[in-house]
Amino acid sequence: MNIKKYILLFISVLAFSFAKAQTPVEVHAVIDSTSIRIGAQTKLDIYVNYDASTQKNIDILWPLIEDTIKKGIEIVNVTQIDTTIPNKNKPNIVQQHIQLTVTSFDTGAYYIAPFKFIINNDTANPLYTEPLHLLVNTVATDTSLTKVKDIKAPFDEPFDWKWYLPYAYWGLAILAAIIILIIVIRKLSKKKPQEVIIEQPKIPAHVTALETLEKIKQDAIWKENRIKEYYSNIADTVRLYIEERFSINALELTSDEIIKIFKSQVIDSESKLKLTQILTLSDFVKFAKQIPIEAEHTLTLNNAFDFVKGTMREETKEVVGDKL
Repeated sequence: MNIKKYILLFISVLAFSFAKAQTPVEVHAVIDSTSIRIGAQTKLDIYVNYDASTQKNIDILWPLIEDTIKKGIEIVNVTQIDTTIPNKNKPNIVQQHIQLTVTSFDTGAYYIAPFKFIINNDTANPLYTEPLHLLVNTVATDTSLTKVKDIKAPFDEPFDWKWYLPYAYWGLAILAAIIILIIVIRKLSKKKPQEVIIEQPKIPAHVTALETLEKIKQDAIWKENRIKEYYSNIADTVRLYIEERFSINALELTSDEIIKIFKSQVIDSESKLKLTQILTLSDFVKFAKQIPIEAEHTLTLNNAFDFVKGTMREETKEVVGDKL
């Protein structure tokens, strides 16, 4: 027996298993049904799992999803990227997920190529999902319905004026109701005074945001060990401010999506860094259940104040500066 050969084989298996266990990012694709009727729909789910403790600033480039996956398979709907923690026992494992609703109007067997992901701009080592297959079946027809039948002659129906009487009554009643309604409207319009509508000026987004942040500062619920709620309140306030100030649907976007959008916004780099700190730390507290140090509580709130003051509209900066 060659003992050395078996020892080397055992070491190789252990090394492979260890390398597989250390894989920081995993991508998967799952289709709800691999066989559908023509014109029917099925769900295709794409998942990205990563360890937030080792991938704190991960940059995930998703594949481009267009109107079709390939010729013959059309995309009906695509959901937004949803970030969750699938296993409460492993709070450091974060999952991103989108769902495609697909259909096909051509029968046949289709091969869906793996979806390509670029992690942290490493184009040399892309990740691929599993390849999928979809079988589109035709709808069976009842051949008994296609038999040629004799044409039936039209039926003769004698004219009966009484048949039209109910329609005549209804027509007269509707006409009378319209006339009465017109008379009533004219009388009311003559007596009704004109109402003066005064539009209330809309409160600027920065005013609402600064007031909310001040209330968060006064409440200081982090002192009551309500850390997650404290960071969620700060992040939600900043997201609402972004939505009203920049017309960005920030309440529906992930933190990574907001940060990417602001890379192209015309604001100072310091405000961009503070926004990144607020959203990133809030996500770690919310999803990875990290507990920041006490100094970070004050820093995050001050960054939120600075971000709002540094990005509010130019015509209001001078006024707000005088008040502060």
